[in-house]
Amino acid sequence: MGYFDALLNKVNKGFAQSSVGRLFRLEGSGHENALPGSRFSTEIRAGLTTFFTMAYIISVNAIILKDSGGTCVCTDEKDPTCIKDPAYNECLLQIQRELITGTAAIAGFASCLFGLLTNMPVALAPGMGLNAYFAYQVVGFHGTGNIPYRLALTAVFAEGWIFIALSLLGMRQWLVRLLPTSLKIASACGIGLFLAVIGLSYPAGIGAVTGAYPAPLDLGGCPSEFLDEFGHCTGQKMRNPQLWIGLMFGGLLTVLLMAYRVKSAMIIGILITSIISWPRATSFTYFPYDEQGQSKFDFFKNVVGFQPIDKLLRANDWNVNANPGQFALALFTFLYVDILDCTATLYSMARFAGVADAGKGDFPRSTIAYCTDALSISIGSLLGLSPVTAFIESGSGIAEGGRTGLTAVTTGLCFIISIFFAPIFASIPPWATGCTLILIGCMMMRQVIAINWTYIGDAVPAFVTLMFIPFSYSIAYGLIAGLFTHVIINGTIFVIEKLSRGRLLPDDFDKREQWHGHVSETDFFRPLRSFAGFFKVEKHAVSTSVEVSTERFQKVDEETVTPPEHVYREK
Repeated sequence: MGYFDALLNKVNKGFAQSSVGRLFRLEGSGHENALPGSRFSTEIRAGLTTFFTMAYIISVNAIILKDSGGTCVCTDEKDPTCIKDPAYNECLLQIQRELITGTAAIAGFASCLFGLLTNMPVALAPGMGLNAYFAYQVVGFHGTGNIPYRLALTAVFAEGWIFIALSLLGMRQWLVRLLPTSLKIASACGIGLFLAVIGLSYPAGIGAVTGAYPAPLDLGGCPSEFLDEFGHCTGQKMRNPQLWIGLMFGGLLTVLLMAYRVKSAMIIGILITSIISWPRATSFTYFPYDEQGQSKFDFFKNVVGFQPIDKLLRANDWNVNANPGQFALALFTFLYVDILDCTATLYSMARFAGVADAGKGDFPRSTIAYCTDALSISIGSLLGLSPVTAFIESGSGIAEGGRTGLTAVTTGLCFIISIFFAPIFASIPPWATGCTLILIGCMMMRQVIAINWTYIGDAVPAFVTLMFIPFSYSIAYGLIAGLFTHVIINGTIFVIEKLSRGRLLPDDFDKREQWHGHVSETDFFRPLRSFAGFFKVEKHAVSTSVEVSTERFQKVDEETVTPPEHVYREK
């Protein structure tokens, strides 16, 4: 054991004194701002932990986005979803395989770029919640929504560049502060419930819940042959073997592993459920003996192989005049929700890693961080993907000791390697990932206690937002409903207060949330100067490599302004 420790220390020391060590400011690198406790071996282990914690996104994202129909065209006049059309379903299989490649590719690229430019241990990938909004609300199940898939990709592309402009101009601070705190928290919790509904239903989950009439929902869990044309179970409820395999191994086993703090609990649950579902001679197999099952099995037998992106590469439709109203709504929702999600995640991860300034609500290189995320959003749209964002699962790597961008780069390299195992990731059944969506929803709901339930003017709008997002199957409508309710209630109270000259006030009025919508004029354009300062470099006296001036970064960090501390709680 002593020999191993000595060898490990030698490796850590060697990398710390190399140009890589100075780039990531590892302990012992000689950099004046070296991060204490940051060692090469620790960063690699942290990066692997982050990858295995969030690797589920490769299959889950592909399954969810596949439900949008992608570039597949439905020609069935009786059934606009073509749910039983063999040719359409075969096209969907191809779309899912390409989405797996695209998801792994953009996660790898974005995480590596983010780690190199920001030196933060945060990984990026297509965001959960945003992908559901993209697939089920904007494009609609199998393309039955208001905006075609190709046009929705253009909205995502435009969002990325607008996000860059807002970050550089400093308007990001104002947009985040504009939304009341309780609504921000409620929107995140509502997205969690939204994911749970998806995980409970067909076809991206375990199928325990279905639509019904006259009641809006009904108990499901029946084999596929007992589903009618509307997806309602006509019999054999809760008797689907696939449902119980998903519940026992993808759900119960994962929860038990999480209870004992096993780092890769979710991916273990998904893998075990998938492996059990792969043998063909079972009632719960993912490869039944039919035409579609045989096609899946033929692709699965390749095991190792690269799936090129043919149907989804640069599939954007640039003719936004075809549906300008819906395009604008989708663009606004993508932009606003992604700003909130990314802001909350990045600040919370920076605080967890110990590099955030709690007094200013800021973290080093914040403008670069937001611009890198935004650039990844636009590039991801060219691969047929929904918006990319920072992942809260990065906290698992930080808990393992990750402190630098080397953690994010390691995670990104793992995603790039996974591209060549597309047949395996494409063969993960929906009942293997359904409980994962439910558990993610559970974790997102934990922050509901941070909502101000004391004052009715804050509690009711928050509850409306929380309720409308899953029940309307729309993040956008949930936010709009919550904002509308907040304006009506608190606007009326404000008018009564002014007319009565402060004599008529609601109970607990003094416990209401303070609105943080004001931003001083000096807040704007500072990030633009900070971003420009990033590219001013100076040569190190010893090294031939070009290194960014540490003194200049310190000045940038002091000037950059980001939302107040309460924002971090929304994730």
